[in-house]
Amino acid sequence: MSTISLCLLKGVAGRLCALRRLLNRPEKIVSTRAKDVEPASFKLINKCRYTVWPGLLSGAGTAQLPTTGFALNSGKSKTINIPRSWSGRIWGRTTCAQDSSGKFSCQTGDCGSGKLECGGSGAIPPATLAEFTLNGAGGLDFYDVSLVDGYNLPMLLIPKKTTNGLCGATGCLIDLNGACPKELKLAARENGQVGIACRSACEAFGQPQFCCSEAYSTPDTCSPSVYSQFFKHACPRAYSYAYDDKTSTYTCANTDYVIMFCPPPYSSQKLLGRRKDGATLPLVNKTMMYISSKHASSASSSGVVPVQLIAGAASIVVAVLLYWPSLLPL
Repeated sequence: MSTISLCLLKGVAGRLCALRRLLNRPEKIVSTRAKDVEPASFKLINKCRYTVWPGLLSGAGTAQLPTTGFALNSGKSKTINIPRSWSGRIWGRTTCAQDSSGKFSCQTGDCGSGKLECGGSGAIPPATLAEFTLNGAGGLDFYDVSLVDGYNLPMLLIPKKTTNGLCGATGCLIDLNGACPKELKLAARENGQVGIACRSACEAFGQPQFCCSEAYSTPDTCSPSVYSQFFKHACPRAYSYAYDDKTSTYTCANTDYVIMFCPPPYSSQKLLGRRKDGATLPLVNKTMMYISSKHASSASSSGVVPVQLIAGAASIVVAVLLYWPSLLPL
């Protein structure tokens, strides 16, 4: 009886034949496994009118990426492949320069390495952070945009795959530097009046009730402060303090991501969809919209302007005109 005929038999003989045929085709097994471990693609886009220097830091127990820092000119993008098992942070550094001794530093988001590459060092607050745990519990990616360590520039985080209740966009689209409370404002070195970043209350005051530490180290004892509510009002989907999990953590599975610095202004609930818990939080407060400043160090209150939103179809039209064109090259 031929091998093919044997494989057509029912029962044990047929199953053994099928198994032998599978084992004799290792290329099929290899290709399937290779697909399972394909890296995630992270596309970083700079829509700011100034250069941004992204920094990347791997979490504890996760190997540092080959690239931990680079320059991203205005209007440019860069795609990085990241292992599916990765966890860590990505942020943007601003107003960076190299001094006469060759030391590299940035006025916001600096990692203290003295070099373009951060090499395992994280962002010095204040900095807007994109945080990831890929392939976590249940095989899901967990991600968020955090203002817990303060804010330095607008950021939009978008998973390329969208599913109802999952894979939502998140971020902070508002230029908060001009509107930042005086006691939280980080001023430019060359001009003490110009705000270039907004510190968290924890960093500014160091008190346990703002840092969710000591007697305030649990969700029941650490409540939102007037300062964290300032961040939450402007950026409803971003983390505003340590226990802001319910409306700030997002999940997706086996997808790629886009991180956009200084995203174009838009507002549309239809594009954002619903969260898994049913919330329909906008990415931006309905009375505020981001308008890019020409230079990172020239942010002012003009960056945050009240706008009169038009309901219904008009809002969707604005979103289509301003949001989708920015994503066409993805």
